[in-house]
Amino acid sequence: MLYKKITSFLVYMPALLVLLAVACESPETVIEPFGQNIERDIEILSSDEFEGRAPASPGGIKAMEYIKSRFTSIGLKPANDDSYLQPVPLVEITGSDFSPLRVSGRGEEIMLDYLDDMVIGTYRLQESVSLQDSELVFAGYGIVAPEYDWNDYEGLDVEGKTVVVLVNDPGFATGDDSMFTGRAMTYYGRWTYKFEEAARQGAAAALIIHQTEPASYGWDVVRNSWSGTQYGVASQGETERLLAEGWIHLDPARKIFEMAGMDLDEAVETAHQRGFRASPMGLVASATFNNEFSFADCNNVIGYIEGSRHPEETIVYMAHWDHLGKVEIDGEVHIYNGAVDNATGVAALLAIAEKFMEAGEAPERSVVFMAVTAEESGLLGSRYYSENPLFPIATTVAGINMDALNVYGPTRDIVAVGYGFSELDDYMKRHAARQNRVVKPNPYPERGYYYRSDHFNMAKQGVPMIYANGGSDYIGRDEEYAKIAAADYAARYHQPTDVVHDMWDYDGIHQDLWFFYGIGNELANNDDFPNWQPESEFRAARDALEHLRRN
Repeated sequence: MLYKKITSFLVYMPALLVLLAVACESPETVIEPFGQNIERDIEILSSDEFEGRAPASPGGIKAMEYIKSRFTSIGLKPANDDSYLQPVPLVEITGSDFSPLRVSGRGEEIMLDYLDDMVIGTYRLQESVSLQDSELVFAGYGIVAPEYDWNDYEGLDVEGKTVVVLVNDPGFATGDDSMFTGRAMTYYGRWTYKFEEAARQGAAAALIIHQTEPASYGWDVVRNSWSGTQYGVASQGETERLLAEGWIHLDPARKIFEMAGMDLDEAVETAHQRGFRASPMGLVASATFNNEFSFADCNNVIGYIEGSRHPEETIVYMAHWDHLGKVEIDGEVHIYNGAVDNATGVAALLAIAEKFMEAGEAPERSVVFMAVTAEESGLLGSRYYSENPLFPIATTVAGINMDALNVYGPTRDIVAVGYGFSELDDYMKRHAARQNRVVKPNPYPERGYYYRSDHFNMAKQGVPMIYANGGSDYIGRDEEYAKIAAADYAARYHQPTDVVHDMWDYDGIHQDLWFFYGIGNELANNDDFPNWQPESEFRAARDALEHLRRN
């Protein structure tokens, strides 16, 4: 699902250009090299030899072995007893023989064709799925959020039924900062949450109505991402997932609401008002499809430095090692080398581990270095770790996720995705100031980027996480360069052309690594346990961890 994650500062760079002053006349800043092996590690991991690092592929196995060998040479301790590997049981699910989605009732019937009108699938491990005459219920945004005094399922029994819900959350629709977080998407607005909550409520299926603006992507993204092979964690119990999960195109959704005697626009308007109450639609839905499965063990690669004073307390650095592998088109092999995404992040992980070891004296807290798998397949490696941690979540202090680093040169700014979410903002501001830089929030909070990379799975468990990168105010460069850099990255993102090339300026990576190392080093040598801001959807989980830690 390629839309799940917009990985870099470069994606939102064009919008920042109008906000940032260009100071080409300023003297260039000399960036001290952070480490000696960064360039080598990136070039090796993104070479053709590693075949795009797809999970469980020969190239992926080579990548794991390389990271493991580097952990060994650096001197990290293996995190899983005497092994650096944490097996992650993956399942490939390939759907086929999709029937149309038939919606009927009130004397009418409509057939929604697969891909054009709807997409549907399941993560349950069963060979055939049959949704038969399942009652449709419009459940608004499908949200239960006590901290926002919101419950779309209040008084509603959806056991065995199919809920129809809207994407994003009520704050986006109203733009009211007092409702959720206004235009900035919360986790409750993400499509993944909608399906999780519907399953908790006992529904058989959930269908999300696609709208381009609140989703932040068009129907083609949904269509392409939901067709073909999907990936899941094989150990997940069937009862945790819905029988069927899917999306409906906006046009047939309007017709379905008309069949129910409802106006979709009016229903949307009602759904983002406090006091909304879900309602049966007087319609039923049916669909069938088949599944084929294949299983493979992939691995997270995890090492650590044991703390000298509080070894049970951990700081986490993480980066995903996988990418999209290789494909053959018309007899020609195309390798998705993934140099920026995310050989840069893995090389950063290794460099920071080396820097901690070079200090000679162990930090007071343990520092964990985690190269996770299957990020491109749905954040699966980080999710598996967060649910099966090798170090207790309750004593995990905080973390930094490094995903697609700045290869276009040093900047005066740092863009933090999720800025304002936690007390880690103070750390970012402090360490940015030491580099004469400023921290800025990403300009598209309504798109929910914070929920699209590996740190999110740790955040769901309550652990405050940083996800940041150099911005677009390049030192010694003009506005035109920033535009060229943005276009260059956009053209290479998730393409075989994501390779090391002449435009790369490693000073951007070195600059950001000093920033990330400084934050982690401070956290590893103090007694602070940062929390989420009171209004955060992750605050309750952190507070529960704090209670567990203290008792």
